Parts: sequence; C-alpha cells; structure tokens
Amino acid sequence: MTLAAQTPITFIITNDRKVAEPFYRDVLGLPFVRDDGFAAVFDLDGVPLRITEVPGHTPSAHPVLGWQVADIVSTVQALVARGVAFSIYEGMGQDALGIWTAPDGIAKVAFFNDPDGNALSLTQN
Repeated sequence: MTLAAQTPITFIITNDRKVAEPFYRDVLGLPFVRDDGFAAVFDLDGVPLRITEVPGHTPSAHPVLGWQVADIVSTVQALVARGVAFSIYEGMGQDALGIWTAPDGIAKVAFFNDPDGNALSLTQN
C-alpha cells in the first residue's frame, strides 16, 4: 500500500470560518463544495481544502498553501484588484508587485496572507 496514488487533502486553520470562507470563495475564487459541520470544504482542482476553525490559532510565518500559476504578474494584478495585499519583505529583493525572482532567474514567487495571517504563495516556474 502506498499513498502516492491517493488524493491529498489540505487544511487551513482559522480563528473565524465566517471571515475565512468568503476570502477563499469570493476573493480567491475557489469552488465551495460543502460545510460538513466541522469544516468548510473547497475544491483545489480535485484536491479538497478544509477550512477548520480552531480558537486561538496562531498562523505560521511561512507559507501553508501555494499555487503554481502560468503568469504570476497577471495573477498578482487580478488578486490585487480583488483587495489582496502582497507581502514585501525587506532585503528579499522583490519587485514593486511583491514578486521575488530566484537566483537562477526562473522561479518567481509572491506571498500574501489570508484574513487570519496564514501565509499563502503563488509560484511561476
């Protein structure tokens, strides 16, 4: 038995599902699947995302979820138009949109937070 061929499930912890749900549904555009009474379930292109409320949750300083995108500039611009603020980290060398380019010049990454402060990212390779 191996898990390699099984569908993964990802989790985002929130202090307040009623605030997190509209962000993931309306701002990020993720399809809402159902509320099972414990978590709001969204579809990440066939992978379930469970938004679970845990009182007192403290977000990680590092990304907990990211998306690979074909065009990071247009994706960042579209999310900014929906009210998303991208994080600029001092000394990281990001451009004005908040996009960092890896030393090899290929990978480009941008970071933003959900309403709880969970770090999320976009990557273009």
